[in-house]
Amino acid sequence: MAEALLAGASGQLRNKASIGGNLLQRTRCSYFYDTAAACNKQTAGAGCAALEGVNRIHAILGASDACIATNPSDMAVAMSVLEAQIELLEPNQSARRVAIDDFYSLPGNTPHIETVLRPGEMITAVILPPPPPGRQLYRKVRDRVSYEFALISVAVIIATDRETITTARVAFGAVAHKPWRSIDAEAALKGRPATLATYQAAADAAMSSAVGRGHNDFKIELAKRTLCRTLADAAQISIGRPS
Repeated sequence: MAEALLAGASGQLRNKASIGGNLLQRTRCSYFYDTAAACNKQTAGAGCAALEGVNRIHAILGASDACIATNPSDMAVAMSVLEAQIELLEPNQSARRVAIDDFYSLPGNTPHIETVLRPGEMITAVILPPPPPGRQLYRKVRDRVSYEFALISVAVIIATDRETITTARVAFGAVAHKPWRSIDAEAALKGRPATLATYQAAADAAMSSAVGRGHNDFKIELAKRTLCRTLADAAQISIGRPS
């Protein structure tokens, strides 16, 4: 969580921001910000200019023909592997908790609906349960080091016993409308040897349903490589280069 927060913004912004505000950032898309562009998030049925436009930063997982924007939060990606619970308060003072992976909505045919927040409801707390055993690591790949949105980010928790992976949690950022918890990658890791071959198999599983839209095709391979490197570092096993 600390690594994700430090990667997310400068100290000045972090001191000004709030946890709830971070979680409720609007999805990142230049066409959404441009009131002259076709955008289903602005006007239902207007179309999505990003589909045929400059979509280098856009989604490769969980998108639809109605919207291919991405969620910009770093913190939410870390919260996904930590299985955070979001505490919500309704106007009638009744409270409920929602798992962070259920808090965000995929675009489908209603891209303007980004979360499960009800009218008048607000975030009052984030609950972090005790983490599983293992090393936690967050890696953010971006165009520049100085506080840029991610092209790809990865949060992992991994534990090994006698070089066999016993615990594995994986989440991606900047690939979808929400933090993307990869159950497929986790299944490909658990019970397997902590080797580069295992990490590559997990990366392939994680991106098996990924779809590029032209400019962002590179993000599929970048996501795979970032996951492999992050898992290797988290497991404290170096990836050797052939001589």
